[in-house]
Amino acid sequence: MQARKRRWSLTQRQFTLLGAFLTPFILMTVYFIYRQMAPFGSSSLLTVDLGQQYIDFFAYLRRALLHDPSSIFYSFANGLGGEMLGTWSYYLLSPLNWILLLCPGTLLTTGVFLLTVFKYGLSGLTFAWLLDKTTKQTDLKAITFATAYALMGWSIANQLNVMWLDAAYLLPLIFYGLYLLMQTGKWRTYVIWLTLMLVVNYYMAYMICLFMILAFIWLAVDQFTNWRHFWGQTFSFAWTSAVSGLLAAFVLLPTWWSLSQSKAQYTVTSFKWKFEFFPPKMIAKFFMGAFNFDQMPDGTANLFIGAIALLGSLFFFSDRRIRLRSRLTAGIVTVFLALSLCVQPLDLLWHAGQFPVWYPYRFSFIVSFWLIWLAAQTLTNDFQPGWLAIAIVTLIVVAGSAYVALNLKKFAFLSWSQILLGLLFIIFALALTTLPIHHHWIYPLAFFVIGVTEVSANAFISLNNISYVSQGEYGNYTNELQQLVDRVQKKDTGAYRIGKTFLRTKGDAFQTGYNGGGVFSSVLPKTTPTFFGNIGNPDGDGFVEYSNGTLVTDSLLNMKYYFQQKQLSGALAGTSILPASTNKADLADYHITNQDHWATTYRNPYALPMGYATGSQILTLKNKTADPAQYQANWLAALTGNPSDQHLYTAENFNQVDFQNIGQQTKITGAMLQKKNLLKPAKITLTFKPTSNDAYYLTFGSTVNPDNATFILNGKQLDQYKTYRNTILVSAADHAKGKTQKLTIQLKKGSLWLENFTLYRLNTAKFKRAVKQLQTQPWHLTKHSNRYFSGTITTTQRNQVLNTSIPYSKGWHATVNGKPAKTHKTLNMFTAIKLPQGNSTVTLSYWPPLLNVGLLVSGGTLIVLLGGWWLLRKRQ
Repeated sequence: MQARKRRWSLTQRQFTLLGAFLTPFILMTVYFIYRQMAPFGSSSLLTVDLGQQYIDFFAYLRRALLHDPSSIFYSFANGLGGEMLGTWSYYLLSPLNWILLLCPGTLLTTGVFLLTVFKYGLSGLTFAWLLDKTTKQTDLKAITFATAYALMGWSIANQLNVMWLDAAYLLPLIFYGLYLLMQTGKWRTYVIWLTLMLVVNYYMAYMICLFMILAFIWLAVDQFTNWRHFWGQTFSFAWTSAVSGLLAAFVLLPTWWSLSQSKAQYTVTSFKWKFEFFPPKMIAKFFMGAFNFDQMPDGTANLFIGAIALLGSLFFFSDRRIRLRSRLTAGIVTVFLALSLCVQPLDLLWHAGQFPVWYPYRFSFIVSFWLIWLAAQTLTNDFQPGWLAIAIVTLIVVAGSAYVALNLKKFAFLSWSQILLGLLFIIFALALTTLPIHHHWIYPLAFFVIGVTEVSANAFISLNNISYVSQGEYGNYTNELQQLVDRVQKKDTGAYRIGKTFLRTKGDAFQTGYNGGGVFSSVLPKTTPTFFGNIGNPDGDGFVEYSNGTLVTDSLLNMKYYFQQKQLSGALAGTSILPASTNKADLADYHITNQDHWATTYRNPYALPMGYATGSQILTLKNKTADPAQYQANWLAALTGNPSDQHLYTAENFNQVDFQNIGQQTKITGAMLQKKNLLKPAKITLTFKPTSNDAYYLTFGSTVNPDNATFILNGKQLDQYKTYRNTILVSAADHAKGKTQKLTIQLKKGSLWLENFTLYRLNTAKFKRAVKQLQTQPWHLTKHSNRYFSGTITTTQRNQVLNTSIPYSKGWHATVNGKPAKTHKTLNMFTAIKLPQGNSTVTLSYWPPLLNVGLLVSGGTLIVLLGGWWLLRKRQ
């Protein structure tokens, strides 16, 4: 009899766990099939950052692991080049990412689909595991709570931040490990899962660690027997948490170094104790479908958990079966979490001292977990609330709903239908939790149907508010760019960079495996966007895009090849699969090497090698100008040692300027254009006729952008990347001697400040002489990879240096003729090495800073743990 009972109990548990995995897994799979997501249709899960950033990192992951291990620690697809451990630890260390290895090329979108639905399923599975181990919840009720957790509003809103979803399925395991530690003193479960979380994603792990402190306080109060026991638990919690950090040191230490160069430099050091918004506004997020695109950059926290879990969490505080001290402590924790969602310093605390750029209140999954956990503690089969508790909970729900309904105009993401539907589910949930039907067979079925239907409806409504990249848009572009890259790399195996005049994402180089000049990353070193801003290219705190290269920067940055989209005519006009991102008239100076239906490939004859010998003036060059044209001239002059090169660019006057519905201006640069009649169109037309075949460039200040005006050059809209915060250089004409050039600027607003708006002519002959001089002493590479360069170089004078376009990092280690050599930083960006006169063999190799220390710490900690465990087992 006992054996039969045990077998039934095991089967019941398997049913619960399997159901908890399959329910969210199937629900989201069915929804994605309905939306025709790849591989089931013509759409994809790519949207916002997933389509603009993460998909490129996933392609890089496949290439690094399967084809190019040298790029694991350093990659020249990372902007102009950069370390990669920070990228791995933030984006790519999920154990589920191995799925992506099965999805080559454009099938990568299928891999993203599989990643997403598996993480939904695992979230349900691990939460059900926690309930099975710590509560009386089983079968359909446990599956309902697990599904409410897996499909909580935070997960639905952040499924595009797919690397964060690891936190959702690991949090229940970590919490269970802490629960087990507090109950029995067994520490392995807690240490293993917390260590894994720290390795998989340090950012979300930080938030979980903060929550573990709150959870420890609650568990310690709940289990309090005497002070000696309490201090013993505190010691156990402290040392096991520290051990997890030490075991993860091989990732955390080099990541800390990476962050010190990038994200950590944007940490907020001053703040005000204030509410970020009126706190009751959060109530609206408990209604289904309370999410749309506008909530991504600047919304309130995503808190939807379903009516059953919400009511259950409220009833927890009146449940007399639970100790009063436990309920009071839980109340304090809940209030702290609520305040964290609206009080600025607490919000900053959860985000490690930095205001999130998009996706605010990223820690709200912890709030949802906490509320669902409280509900699962309360809504057991023997729960029967008193009338006072029912009245108070009903009053809270009615008051909150009334506030949202009366202020519905303030919540653009809600409609009356959502309000009424939400109230209907609240009524159902209230009936389920209060009526004495808990032991009837229909109760768990109704619990499941109502709970799962509501969270499914929330997912459906919320995700229907978001648009996605089509599979064709992603696949056609990627296939074409990959073919262009493969053709070049097959013929030229050297060390060089590739530029292009079209763009899908700033991570195209990661996607198709070439050395590029753009990247979008949260761990981008601050020096990189600073440099891009100096040379007249778009930059931001987390991105750079080499869309505005000139003949000078193309040469100095080793942009040896360029891809340009073709302008299709006739019936195919405007149908290019390669969306233009810049105007580059100076390609007229380059040589066509190949072309296909969509694009032309150019070779830059002026591209300098990755390294070459120059005078030592480059070591002492300081930036003293905000003009990108002058910055480039100063840079080149420091390399050649010729002061006349500082006058490489010459400001030119326009031949004619015509104003329409704008007041006349005597000076164009810095002019404030004002509409005379706000109701009529206004434009300014500027013409110039080049007197030589030199390259001509325009500088646009940050106000002279596509948001404020439309730019028409010679009858065609001027292509330009939209986001830039510094002055950029725009290629306007080349090889156009005697041909009139006409630029029309159409105002989109009542006024336009022509900030730093200047026409420049590049002295092409002087530029060519300078490049020819620098090409005479190249670094002849005999071996090269992403993290290793070796070659010979000959210097003819004393005090010369090897100047490279390799971004400076403490991870680069140099040798000259077999002896260690010091690396120097030029332009606060690149690497240079002092050379002796004569022939030299120079090597540069990269190894992540602090990685060796991290490996020693992690390895030593593991050895000590295993040794202690072995000794303990031997004694026993």
